[in-house]
Amino acid sequence: MEAIDDTFDISRGAIASRPFSQAFWDGSREKKLLLQRCVRTGQYQFFPRPVSIATGRKDIEWCEVDGRGEVYSFSIARRGPGQFQQAVPYALIIARLDVGVDIMANIVRCPAEELAIGMRVKPFWMPLPDGRHLLQFQPD
Repeated sequence: MEAIDDTFDISRGAIASRPFSQAFWDGSREKKLLLQRCVRTGQYQFFPRPVSIATGRKDIEWCEVDGRGEVYSFSIARRGPGQFQQAVPYALIIARLDVGVDIMANIVRCPAEELAIGMRVKPFWMPLPDGRHLLQFQPD
């Protein structure tokens, strides 16, 4: 099986941001992973939301994290929709970050036969046409 890499083009329309996710996308311009954290409990959360998933309150703050973690689960896609058709096979993972949140994203620069549950990963930032970056992962 071929290596899963970051050389394919998945150009698409603009990714919409909402007021409560704007900080995440602003951070991506500088390749910084910003996650929301509940002020009362210290619990991180992903994806961005307008309230804490721990308390239901709006007392959340944005914190920069290094994005390192491990593969919790993965799947190899052999068919893809739209722009992803040219990229098959590609891998989707659920990365469990060291700060305790799970993020689903592609993994790149990783031969499929080397992909394994427990593999250490770190962020890979794919540039988008508008200056933001799309969070993906790569082996650490």
